[in-house]
Amino acid sequence: MTLARIAGLLADETRAAFCMALLDGRAWTAGELARQAGVSPSTASEHLSRLIAGGLLAEERQGRHRYVRLADPTVAALIEDLAAYAPSAAPVPRNLRESTRMSAEARARTCYDHLAGHLGVAVTDAVIGRGLVSDEAGLAVTEPGRLWFAGLGIELSAPDGAGRKGSRPVVRSCLDWTERRVHLAGVLGAALCGHAIERRWVERIGGGRALKVTPGGRRALKELLEVEM
Repeated sequence: MTLARIAGLLADETRAAFCMALLDGRAWTAGELARQAGVSPSTASEHLSRLIAGGLLAEERQGRHRYVRLADPTVAALIEDLAAYAPSAAPVPRNLRESTRMSAEARARTCYDHLAGHLGVAVTDAVIGRGLVSDEAGLAVTEPGRLWFAGLGIELSAPDGAGRKGSRPVVRSCLDWTERRVHLAGVLGAALCGHAIERRWVERIGGGRALKVTPGGRRALKELLEVEM
């Protein structure tokens, strides 16, 4: 697909809103996305078909239900990177519920499959400060870092010459659109997020992207990385 075609797909506000909603890493129905963007089901279906045909979304069907999700982590990275280039002025919440959600997402949220918001940036600062990840020439996991993460149960096999594990970078930076600083993405970012959710260091709020750090999570972050939440 050409750059112009990708740009054209994301230039529409409704399609962009769908992609932003899907950054929570889950599969949504067309009806859920229609309500999220405030459009009719028929309009949503038309836009979703274009995004699927363009390779930005993948479709899954279960019985009568049609679910869509971001096609892969590279699409998620593209959406998040583009969102970071948006004007820095925060959108004005329309009501108390939206204000609460936006505040929660700024504190801690998922960015597709890794940690973002203040929590994500704080964890990134901590692993770099402790020498677990180096930022001298782009982000890279150090050998002490591999051993430390292995101690948590996160195995990061030696990457190939391109610094990748499979088709995905072992670690890469992702510009956080609320903090305007980078957080960890790639295999390591996904593994840390999955570990935090599995160990119940964080919990989803209301089924969306926002996360809440649990009391146990606060203790673990303090003990392991000296991160204060």
